[in-house]
Amino acid sequence: MSTEALEKLTTELGAGPPESFAGLPPEQLALLADALRHERESRASGLNQAAEEALKLVPALARGPVRRILFR
Repeated sequence: MSTEALEKLTTELGAGPPESFAGLPPEQLALLADALRHERESRASGLNQAAEEALKLVPALARGPVRRILFR
């Protein structure tokens, strides 16, 4: 395995990849790492949007303090 591709995948996984990934070429490891990063970013964006939508249920005067408490 390419050390650069392995490091990138390890970073995205938060742990070392399974031993079965040892046979994958560096291009596929990089593709997998990019897909994981993209999915994580997509989910984070979706969670931020959901949180902002939920804040619309809070009375307008309390939104600022509630936002500061929840999203320090």
